[in-house]
Amino acid sequence: MSIVVTGASGKLGRHVVEQLLEKVPAGQVTAVVRSPEKVADLAERGVRVAVADYNAPETFDGLFAADDKVLLISGNEFDKGRVRQHSVVIDAAKAAGVALLAYTSAPGSLTASLADDHRGTERALLDSGVPYVLLRNGWYHENYTENLAPVLEHGAVVAAAGEGRISTASRADYAAAAVAVLTGEGHENATYELGGDEAWSFAEYAAELSRQTGREIAYNPVTPEALTGILAGAGLPEPAAAMFADVDAAIAKGELAVDSGDLSRLAGRPTTPLSEAVAAALKD
Repeated sequence: MSIVVTGASGKLGRHVVEQLLEKVPAGQVTAVVRSPEKVADLAERGVRVAVADYNAPETFDGLFAADDKVLLISGNEFDKGRVRQHSVVIDAAKAAGVALLAYTSAPGSLTASLADDHRGTERALLDSGVPYVLLRNGWYHENYTENLAPVLEHGAVVAAAGEGRISTASRADYAAAAVAVLTGEGHENATYELGGDEAWSFAEYAAELSRQTGREIAYNPVTPEALTGILAGAGLPEPAAAMFADVDAAIAKGELAVDSGDLSRLAGRPTTPLSEAVAAALKD
C-alpha cells in the first residue's frame, strides 16, 4: 500500500508530502509530478516519484495499485477542462481498486463559477464508486499574503468583498487535514468543510497590515466589475480576472466563511492565525 499524492511539486502538494514523511516511511509515499526534477530532493529521501499528466490519460495507466490511498489535488489549468482532467485520475483509481481517493474541493457554500469544476469532479468521484473523501478546502492565507507587493506599494487593500468575512488558513493547515485522512482510519465517504478557526473582513486585514508595517494601509472596496478591470489592467487574462472578482462577490455574501471546525479537528490543533501568516510574509 502506498500513499499517492498528485500535484506533489505544487505548493500544497509539497506540504502534504513533507508532513507525510513525518508519519510514514518515505518508501510508502509516491509523488506524482509532471517534472521530476522539481522533486529530486524528495527522491533522494526515498520517496517514489511517478511522472504523469492530467492531460495524458495513458500516463496514469498502472500508476495506482489496489489498496493505495490517493490524494487528488485539483489542477489549476482552468482553460483545459478540469473535470475531464480530474476524471482521468478517478478512472485510473477505480480501475486499480484503490482503498481511498481524497479530493481537494471547494466549500459547499461557494456558488462562484470557480466552484463549478469542483462540483463536477465531486459528482464524477461519487459516481465512480471509489471510496472517497471530499476535502472542501477554503481559501489559503497565502492567496493574499503572497501578493503583498502591490498592497504595500499603493497603501491599500483592494477587493470587491464588501464587509464579507472569510475564514482562511495556511496551506500547511490544509495539508495537515489531508495527511490525517490519508494516514488515519474511518474517513471513507466523508465530506469535510475546511476553513480557518477565525473569520476576518478585508477591513480587518488592512488593519492588521497597518499594525505590522507601521504604515497606514486602507481598505478600498470596489465593485466586482471594477475589480475585474483592475486585475485585467494588471495583466491577468480577463476570464481569470472575472473569476477572481466573482469569488470576492461570494465572500461578500458570506460563502467563504466556514465555521464547521473540521479543519482544526482533523489537524489536531488550532489553525494558523492570519496575523502569523502576515508576519511570515513581511519577513520574506
